[in-house]
Amino acid sequence: MLTIIDKYILKRYLATFVVMLLLFIPIGIVVDVAEKINKLLENKVPFVEIALYYYNFTVYFANSLFPIFLFLSVIWFTSKLANDTEIIAILSSGISFTRFLRPYIIGASIVSILVLLMGFFVVPAASEGFNNFRYTYLKGGGKEAMRGNSTDVYRQISDNEFIYVNSFNTESKTAFYFTLEKFNKEKLVHKITATRIKWNPKEKNYTMYDYTKRTVGELGDKIEKMPEKNARFNFDLEDLTPVIYIAETLSLGKLNSFIKKERERGSSNINVYLVVLYKKYSVPVSAFILTIIAVAVSSMKRRGGMGTNLAIGIALAFAFVFFDKIFGVLAEKSSIPPLLAVWLPNIAFGILAIYLLRNAKR
Repeated sequence: MLTIIDKYILKRYLATFVVMLLLFIPIGIVVDVAEKINKLLENKVPFVEIALYYYNFTVYFANSLFPIFLFLSVIWFTSKLANDTEIIAILSSGISFTRFLRPYIIGASIVSILVLLMGFFVVPAASEGFNNFRYTYLKGGGKEAMRGNSTDVYRQISDNEFIYVNSFNTESKTAFYFTLEKFNKEKLVHKITATRIKWNPKEKNYTMYDYTKRTVGELGDKIEKMPEKNARFNFDLEDLTPVIYIAETLSLGKLNSFIKKERERGSSNINVYLVVLYKKYSVPVSAFILTIIAVAVSSMKRRGGMGTNLAIGIALAFAFVFFDKIFGVLAEKSSIPPLLAVWLPNIAFGILAIYLLRNAKR
């Protein structure tokens, strides 16, 4: 059962968090508009596209900086409770510090569940719209830049089939200097080459130009040549070079399937995709850790008042975001296991939360 004090603190927790979002998101939008207004006017972007972009920007921005917003909101209203001696009165009535934390934990649970569900279903669509707009209207290179490096692509498309293309054009859905090799254990069964291979969306097949197939036989090889040949393969041409932010745009089920497929293909970007997956779970957990740290830091009345608590809070919040970004990049670019890299900031700040909580209880 929630007491009057629990409801009071929980209401302040959620209300301050919402107000913090409503204060900072418009500031972020204004700064973004000021930065991009020239390119928007130069490219004559339709108003509907701009409005949709800023809806996606709002979701993307709020999700990215949610730990800072939550942390600062808890620091703010808890410091105010401490300055008004409300916390002293609550603890003096016989309520333990652990019991005092209950409404904070309930509030963190509500926020965590909301962030978790948004990360699974809402944020991916917003991320896709946000990034598509940036690459279409704001970044040079357009759709080609979305793909990153689309030259010399190697892929394993099944247990015994491998493909290679020299380059890939996203606009025409055409790959150049295509090779497919099929093996039986370590023995080559056949090899297909073509100077070009084009994806046909309507027919769901491929057209190969200057087609050659060499079938390896015990007594001699069989060569088949045709100027043009249609065929079906168990891969999509666009799968050769997925957009660099593809993992951010997939819901949980699709992301798991995509990672499984990319792992089987031996993708070099698998760590990037795993970081996105693991962060869907680690970010909501950070709500509990940051809430405990914020309460422990701001529950005592300090000589500098709320300003001191806010300064400490801002420093800790940015330190958390900094370490979160650093370890995420290390997981993508180095040999550090993605699971460990994603959870290390939570582990480190979890230990800090336990230490600060023990001091606060004293």
